[in-house]
Amino acid sequence: MTKDVIALTPKMPDVNTLLAGLFAGGPDLGVASVNEGAVVQLCTPGGRPLVSVEAPLLIHVPGEAQRLLGTEVAAPDVPFWWTEARASTAVEEGEGLAGSFAGRLAAVLGGTVWPPEAAHTEVVPLTPETATATPAPESAPPAVDVLTDKAAVVIQDRPVVAMTSWLADALRTAADGDLALQIVTPPRASLTLPTRNALQGHPNRWVVQDPDCGYYDGLSGAELHWQDGHFTPVKSADGKARVAEAFKPRPATDSPDTLGARQLGLSLHTTHAADEHLLLGGALESAWQALTGTSPAGWSTAEPIGLPWSRRQMTELARTRAQKNAPTWLTTIGTPDRPAIATTRVTHTTAGIEEHIILTLGYAADETPPLDTLTPLAETLATEHGLTSMLTTLRTADGDLTVPPRLEAPPIPLSFTLGADAVREIGRTHAQHPQAGARPAQLGPAARPAFHYALGDGTDATAWTALQQLTQHLKAAPGSARAPR
Repeated sequence: MTKDVIALTPKMPDVNTLLAGLFAGGPDLGVASVNEGAVVQLCTPGGRPLVSVEAPLLIHVPGEAQRLLGTEVAAPDVPFWWTEARASTAVEEGEGLAGSFAGRLAAVLGGTVWPPEAAHTEVVPLTPETATATPAPESAPPAVDVLTDKAAVVIQDRPVVAMTSWLADALRTAADGDLALQIVTPPRASLTLPTRNALQGHPNRWVVQDPDCGYYDGLSGAELHWQDGHFTPVKSADGKARVAEAFKPRPATDSPDTLGARQLGLSLHTTHAADEHLLLGGALESAWQALTGTSPAGWSTAEPIGLPWSRRQMTELARTRAQKNAPTWLTTIGTPDRPAIATTRVTHTTAGIEEHIILTLGYAADETPPLDTLTPLAETLATEHGLTSMLTTLRTADGDLTVPPRLEAPPIPLSFTLGADAVREIGRTHAQHPQAGARPAQLGPAARPAFHYALGDGTDATAWTALQQLTQHLKAAPGSARAPR
């Protein structure tokens, strides 16, 4: 098990300050670096890691500390530095060392420590047992607490589990080894949407440790137990997975603040010619401006989001990774007054440069999602940003865009848009006459139209049937290679 301690400081932790922090265990401890120098580890004389410290991140985006650590966190004004340490609690001194490291940074540089009760500046001496402990396996990355031949298990005790670089590293480790990534949290924790998206692929799992009902899957509700090196569902006598009582929806009286809150979701797919002048992020920026009135606040390859919004910088990163035949995964965030978050996956295919974007916006019970902007937005995306397809949905869920470990209402389709190139390849006549009978709205020039299919108002779940019928119809066309997937 590990414990996270974070120093939030207005000044950059320089080498001397970091060394002062790393002397939290006295001069006998060793220092090592992993992940090509991105992580520094404080180790026992025998080489066992006690505390892993990630390279400090400069945060330019307001509200990130409050979004991920809680509204009560008194973070410095932006820009500030976020320095995160993970302490191994397999040894008694680990958590104290992490707290001393972070406390020393805050004492020298100002700022604060999360959690505040962890901060101190005392030297933490090692017991003889810890000093002579066997080193951890070299194959285990800093974020992984338990590594078996079936799973990479990460234990997180944070209010919000974000897709940090720690977790991204653990996800890569699991994928490279054909393992399940299993994140274990207490029931009070929630996930960010990027973390939930990363865990949706089988066999990854969110494992909630509930004091009343044991372990259960925070996304499906299935009761779990540890068996053969991983968490797996408990089966009933008929072979079916049992659903934990804690996963069932809470009565509305238990959470009146979220009653009536909603989330508007857009799933976009754009395709662009591989051109040296291409700037990515145009579709996302247009959608953000249409739905919020502002541009995105920041972007990054992991959470917390530290970089100010820049399409040029995003494009340069994607171009660099494309030269290595690697896709690019990005997260984008909005301002605190309008909850919005997006993930973007950029790939280079035979069709060109493709962006797969999932944008979600949160609305309180007294707010009305701007559904009337969806059709004009679809036309803008289709005529100016290479839209291949877009699905929009509405769901009843927390407006803060976190994912709780309980059953939530599924999203309901609002509309589907087919871009001009997809219409041409499917066939205009076929795309214009779905079997459901409703004619789509034509967007863009008549010679090269896109089609926008209205599916409902977000209150009737039968819209899923209409979407399924439309999808089947479009896929049945002779030229349907680029029909919705």
